[in-house]
Amino acid sequence: MTKNISNVQIKNLIKKASDARNFSYSPYSNFKVGSAILTSEGEIFSGCNVENSCFSPTICAERVALTKAVSEGYKDFIACAVVAENLNSLVYPCGVCRQVLAEFTDSSKDLDIFVAQSSSLDKITNVKLSTLLPFAFN
Repeated sequence: MTKNISNVQIKNLIKKASDARNFSYSPYSNFKVGSAILTSEGEIFSGCNVENSCFSPTICAERVALTKAVSEGYKDFIACAVVAENLNSLVYPCGVCRQVLAEFTDSSKDLDIFVAQSSSLDKITNVKLSTLLPFAFN
């Protein structure tokens, strides 16, 4: 995986994202997503997606987790986990979430994104944010 984050931290991050998924408010899509973000200080903040009937106010799990962390004074992140249930493929952060995560990623570092399905939390995929968003706006 990555040399800066221990396997224990990764599993804990995935577990927190999976637990947050259970609180998802998604009555329109029934697509439940949980996310957790790891600060450079070792703190973990989690979030779930929250839908709205007119859709544009819907907020993704990644942005909920990030906003919770920022509102508590944290602005330096080293990893983000995303857990959803999609039997055909893994679910990665959407484009908006990628850009928001990039806002809080130092250009000299790169954010690790860990992705798993809720049905198999032991199968974890790791990708760098810069791979998902190579030309982030800044």
